[in-house]
Amino acid sequence: MNWTFVADPLIAPFWLIAAGVLATIAMVFSAWLHAPGTLYRSVALATLIAIMANPTLREEDRTPINDVAVLLIDDSASMRLGTRLQDRDSAIETLKRDLDLLPALDVRIVESADVAQDGGTALFSALDQTIADLPRDRLAGVLVVTDGQVHDAPDKLAALGIDAPFHAVLVGNPNAEDRKLIVEEAPRFGIVNEQVTIRFRVEENAKTAQSIPVRVERNGELLSELQVTPGESISTEIIVPHAGENVLEITAASGPNELTDQNNKVTLVMTGIRDRLRVLLVSGEPHAGERTWRNLLKADPSVDLVHFTILRPPEKQDGTPISELSLIAFPTRELFSTKLDGFDLIIFDRYRRRGVLPIVYLANVARYVENGGAILAAAGPAFASPFSIYRTPLAAILPAQPTGQVLEQGYRAGITDEGRRHPVTAGLPGGNVLPPNWGRWFRLIEANAPQGRTLMNGPDDTPLVVLDTVGKGRVAQLLSDHAWLWTRGFDGGGPQAELLRRLAHWLMREPDLEEEQLLAQSDNGTLMVERRTMASEIEPVTITLPSGNKEELELAETAPGRFAGRFEAAELGLYQVTDGELRAVASLGPDNPREFEDVGAIAEQLAPLADETNGGVFWLNEQGASPSLRGVRPGRDAAGNDWAGLRQNAGYTLQSVSQVPLFSPLLALPLMIALILLGWRREGR
Repeated sequence: MNWTFVADPLIAPFWLIAAGVLATIAMVFSAWLHAPGTLYRSVALATLIAIMANPTLREEDRTPINDVAVLLIDDSASMRLGTRLQDRDSAIETLKRDLDLLPALDVRIVESADVAQDGGTALFSALDQTIADLPRDRLAGVLVVTDGQVHDAPDKLAALGIDAPFHAVLVGNPNAEDRKLIVEEAPRFGIVNEQVTIRFRVEENAKTAQSIPVRVERNGELLSELQVTPGESISTEIIVPHAGENVLEITAASGPNELTDQNNKVTLVMTGIRDRLRVLLVSGEPHAGERTWRNLLKADPSVDLVHFTILRPPEKQDGTPISELSLIAFPTRELFSTKLDGFDLIIFDRYRRRGVLPIVYLANVARYVENGGAILAAAGPAFASPFSIYRTPLAAILPAQPTGQVLEQGYRAGITDEGRRHPVTAGLPGGNVLPPNWGRWFRLIEANAPQGRTLMNGPDDTPLVVLDTVGKGRVAQLLSDHAWLWTRGFDGGGPQAELLRRLAHWLMREPDLEEEQLLAQSDNGTLMVERRTMASEIEPVTITLPSGNKEELELAETAPGRFAGRFEAAELGLYQVTDGELRAVASLGPDNPREFEDVGAIAEQLAPLADETNGGVFWLNEQGASPSLRGVRPGRDAAGNDWAGLRQNAGYTLQSVSQVPLFSPLLALPLMIALILLGWRREGR
C-alpha cells in the first residue's frame, strides 16, 4: 500500500489561487487596521479555501514491474580467434550468476552473429531488435561481451533511445601480433589479354625488418612470388586472361605468433571485357544466307567485321581492264599473311577453291588454328565437289570429311546425345522435344566425322554440326547452307541466331560455353556448386572452407551433362572447390569481409558509448574476471574499477486507488459559520 497527499480542487486552480490571494490581502489589511475578529475571520477564510482545495489522502495499490537488463553476446567469426571463445563463455557464466542475484530484474540474453553488408559485426542491430518492444524507462542497462570489433556502432546511444548504463566487457589480448594485407588499388574491370595494375601493402604490429613472402594467384594459377617489406606499397601487373569473372588471390605468408592468417589473404574478382572482336567473314559466293551472316555479326557492336566476298571468280573474266573495275582489289595478302593472327574468328561461308586465295594462304589459316585461332566453316554444295576446301591444307584441321554426296530433302535438325550435354546445343530453344520444334532444312552435305564431337545431325544420323579442338585452336563445321531458313521463319523458323552465337563464343573460348566446367557461387548463405561435363558420372568435389577445413560434397545430375549440389556455408570468406582437375572459387559475403580486416581486440569503438551513459569498459585479460554487478539509483555513477551498475527504475503498475477527503463539508461549514459569527461578536464589543 502507498499513501499520498493530493489536492483535488472543487473549482479551477486559477480561481482557487485568486481566492486565496484576495483572502490573504483582506486579512493582512484587517490585521494592519487592528480590526477586532481578524483572527476568527482568517481562520474562517482559510477553512473555506481548504474546502474548495479538497485535500485528499490517496491510497494506491501498486504492483512492481521488473526492470530489464540485456546481455548481448558477440558470436561473430572473430570471437573464435585464440582463446576468446573460452574467455567469453567464462565471463558470461559469471555475469549470469550475478544477474540472477539482483532483485526485480528480468534478463534478455541475445547471441548475435549478425553480419553487416560489408561483412562486419552487427551487434547494435541485434540490440535494437531486442529492445524494440521495451519501454525505455524499464531498461536497467546493457552488458556487451565482445572483442570490441563492432562495425555498426552508432555515434550516440541516444539514437537508439538508450539512456541506461552501457557496459562493454572485452575479451582478447589487445597486444596480440597480427599481420594483414591491404589492397590500395585494384580495378574491377580489365580488357582481355591486357595488363592491369594491382597495388597493395602488408602491415603488421610486430616489429620486424624482414621481408614477407607474398603469393599472387589468378584463377588458382600461381603467377608470381614477391618479397615485400612491411608498410611498403608494391605494384604488380596482371594480365586478364578471359572474359567474365577472374579471381585474383594475394596471400602474405603467416607470421610465427600471428593471431590469425585470415586477413593475410585478399580476394579480388575482376571482370574481363573484350575490347573488340575481330571477325573475318569469307563468302565464297553470294547466296541467300550471306546477308544473315552479315546481319548477325554487324548487330553486335563489339564486333569488328571484315567481309570478303568473291563476286567475280577467275573463270568469269570478261576482259574488262582492271582500271575500269568499280571495286577495289581486296587486300588478301595483308589479311591472310601479315595480319591473320589479329583476328579472333575466321568464318568460311560456302567457300570453294577458285584460285582467289593461294594454297599458301590456306596453309597459313591451318597454322593460325593450331596456334590458338578459331574457324567456323559453313558448307555448301561445293564442299562435296572437287573444289572443296577439304582438298586444301585446311583438311588437316577439319573434323568432318565429305563423302561427295549432297542430300536434297526436307528434314528437321536433331540434337545428338553428345549435343544434349554440350553447352553449345544443350537447352537450345525448341530442341527439348522429339522431333525438335523448329523448321525444316532442305540440304545437307554428307560427311563422315571420325574426329571431334557431333552435336547435331540430320537424316540417318548424318553429322550436321561438328566441333573439334586442333592444337591450341578450335574448329566448328556447319554442314548445311540452309540455316538462314530459320531466320526467315520458314516452317516455324528456329534459333539460328542463338546457335550461331553459341558456336562463335565457344570458338573464342568463352568460359560459359566450356564443355568441362566447375562453377561455384554463393546464394543467401548457401554455396551452390555446379559441374558441367560430357561424362555420365562424376566424382564428389572437395570444398576447402575459409578456415582451411575440407568437406566433400556429392553432386546430383539435374540435366544431361549437368550436376549440382548445395553446401550450407557457415563461414565468411573464400571457398575453394575442386574435383582433382578443375577448380572453382566463390566468396560468401563480401570478397574481403570487414570482420577480418582488423582482428585485434580494441576498446575505441565502444568506450564513447559507455562514457555517454556513465557505464564502464572492462578488460577480462587485465582483471582476470568479469566485473561484479550491483543496482544503482537513476543519476548515480554506474561503474567503478571492478563493478558495473544497473539502474533501478522502480517501475510499477497501478491496480486500484481509494481516496479519503481530509475536510468534510458537513463539519467544515458549521465550523466556518461559527468562526464568522464569533468574529462579528468580537467586533460588536
